[in-house]
Amino acid sequence: MKSMFLPLLGLLFFSCGEKVVEKPENLIPKDKMVNILYDLSILKASKSSYRNMMDEVGIETMDFLYKKYQIDSAQLSQSNLYYASLPLEYQAIYEEIEAILKEKHAALEETTQNRNDSIAKTRKVDLDSIKRPSTTKTGDSINAPKT
Repeated sequence: MKSMFLPLLGLLFFSCGEKVVEKPENLIPKDKMVNILYDLSILKASKSSYRNMMDEVGIETMDFLYKKYQIDSAQLSQSNLYYASLPLEYQAIYEEIEAILKEKHAALEETTQNRNDSIAKTRKVDLDSIKRPSTTKTGDSINAPKT
């Protein structure tokens, strides 16, 4: 059993070193790929939440990305396949995207909290500035001395 295990382990080790997918000539650089996949995730989330509005305006997710980054579908597909064939590289790309999403989420949360705090403060000032009528006003006909 051991004699069969070692050659299989060696074959697996050497096969992992081989390139599964050749590097395309028009490979999208890693930093640009991060931006494309980030935008794609935002656009897909927007499309699922605001489908009618995006359809009305005529925004096509992929066409938008191709124009913005001056790429075509084949280039994106080949680059994505190449990076996916390098698990550590692909993981690094998605970890970078996740970090950007977390950063944007935190900034949005802070902005929302600041806005809510500002609204609450304004309401408190407005309520404090309203003078409540006293129940015993002088000159009030109800409390006027009877003659």
